[in-house]
Amino acid sequence: MNCFMFPGQPLMVSQAFPDDPDFDAISELTRERAFLDLSALSWTKGTPTDSVKLQVYGVAMSLWHARKLGREKVRPAIVAGHSMGIYPALALCGCVSEEDILELTYRAGSCMARMGEKREYALGCVTGLTLEPLMAIAESNGVHLANYNTSRHFLLSGEKGDIANAAAEALENGAFTANTFPCDAPLHTPLMEEVATPLREIFSGYRYAEPLIPIMNHIDQDVLSASEIPDFLIRELCEPVYWEQTYRALHAAGATRFFEVGAGDSLKKYNRWIQHEMA
Repeated sequence: MNCFMFPGQPLMVSQAFPDDPDFDAISELTRERAFLDLSALSWTKGTPTDSVKLQVYGVAMSLWHARKLGREKVRPAIVAGHSMGIYPALALCGCVSEEDILELTYRAGSCMARMGEKREYALGCVTGLTLEPLMAIAESNGVHLANYNTSRHFLLSGEKGDIANAAAEALENGAFTANTFPCDAPLHTPLMEEVATPLREIFSGYRYAEPLIPIMNHIDQDVLSASEIPDFLIRELCEPVYWEQTYRALHAAGATRFFEVGAGDSLKKYNRWIQHEMA
């Protein structure tokens, strides 16, 4: 059984752009509805942040990869999205159009970027520590666990200085790596409630059809219905991503072949680690 996995926001532009008619079509939709010229990675309107640029780029690349797999006649029986990967997942499953999901990505990203006008936020990627010591480090530094990717790969989210302190403490306590990345907002934490009202207005402004393919959510591993989508899009920004639990649930549901539909291969790496522990 095939599963399509959609990754969240990439940390960088990670691949050359293909000479491909489907990519050209996605590029045109991205320019028209999200105001990003993918070929130049520049805005055609306004001056949104680099984080918004990466969000739009990530969704566009996922939409293109989904089209490419469709041309190759690879079809999913179930779908899952990691973090903002839920956006292109909704498009693939027929809940919203490609053009609407690109517009939604731009609008939501621009809304979240307003948080960065008041404070500096960052993400901390920590590998090597298990959950219990990292939770203690997060609590002592006033940051949050945002992504539970594997038993030894986690993402922290919070204010920049606090994330730097937590990363340093993680290294002192045996982490293999602890890298920090700037971001506009403290994604997947309760701090996102600050912009929940305007985000809810954005998400509720679209009509969502019932998914043509089951979408497993990355919080409690339930299958989403159309009526649940607007609330879930808020919820997933305010709560952590539980990828290890999601992969295990997908596996238990019968998924045997996993396709990472987007930029990079982070989910494949997480899956290999989880699978090794399941053996």
